[in-house]
Amino acid sequence: MCVSISQVSRFRIHSFGSSCCERVHGWIKNSSSLKLFDVRASSVDGKARWIRRNVSTTTQGSRGNTKSSVLGGTVPLTRIIDEESRTKVQPFGNLQQRLAQDKDLPKLLTVIVSDLETTGLHRKNERIIEIAAQDLAGGGYSTFQTLVNPGDVPITNTDIHGIRTDMVSRPEVPRMEELIPIFLRYVESRQKPGGYVMLVAHNGKSFDFRFLINEFNRCSYEIPHNWLLLDSLPLGREHMKSLDPTVKPKASLKVLQEHYSLTREGDAHRALSDVLLLSKVFQKLTIDLKLSLSDLVLRCHTASDIIAVMAKNKKA
Repeated sequence: MCVSISQVSRFRIHSFGSSCCERVHGWIKNSSSLKLFDVRASSVDGKARWIRRNVSTTTQGSRGNTKSSVLGGTVPLTRIIDEESRTKVQPFGNLQQRLAQDKDLPKLLTVIVSDLETTGLHRKNERIIEIAAQDLAGGGYSTFQTLVNPGDVPITNTDIHGIRTDMVSRPEVPRMEELIPIFLRYVESRQKPGGYVMLVAHNGKSFDFRFLINEFNRCSYEIPHNWLLLDSLPLGREHMKSLDPTVKPKASLKVLQEHYSLTREGDAHRALSDVLLLSKVFQKLTIDLKLSLSDLVLRCHTASDIIAVMAKNKKA
């Protein structure tokens, strides 16, 4: 048996615009119809329902009936067992440069926009209470969203996202240690055979990615080594500065929404609503900045990069 997250959402699924596809060398190829998640149960209003059912990890459609894979082979979810297992992980070297030069890059890369909400702003002591993601290739089962039970950690910033303790402190809402393997299966089910994943988040380098790394580490998991982490905030600042170099650019998601005259579906600072908006903003930014898919890869960080920055800041 495998736990699947099901989702009833009032939102429609957005696929990446064709113009942006052309800009980034057609990275959005044939999306598959997946059996891994029968997504029907958690909604942005916090009314979540968890079910257990038999599911298949086989993909269908244009990609064929193939197992989800990492770097060319079928890879099970890996949990850190002991220090010896850590030492067996081989470094990629400069993954970004090597991947950016790969002529098959559009066939290798899956781009997933993500967002999370937390109990507070302190990355070490606070917990994730909502996570959402969307594969920009679109298609069936491309969106993932759920609340997360933070245990006994109180929520101190309900005024920002509207998530209350009674919404998450329920037995049917998963704790992070239960959610991580499900989220990993979602990402693995979306990636291309032998491919890599680019996880995009706005202000991700300073916030989302650090929270994610800390939570993975707390639950004895590692961020997969074939994930690249892209912070879209610097892209927004770069674009806004190009419009008026004389002022310090502001590039929050709200500012970019207003700049591009985009509509938001759902409440601000809820994970799925932010993901759907960022998907549209990210498309606009890549067009305006004339960024190729290789350009985006070179702007990415690895989890190791961010862990090194976190360690340096801790010593400072």
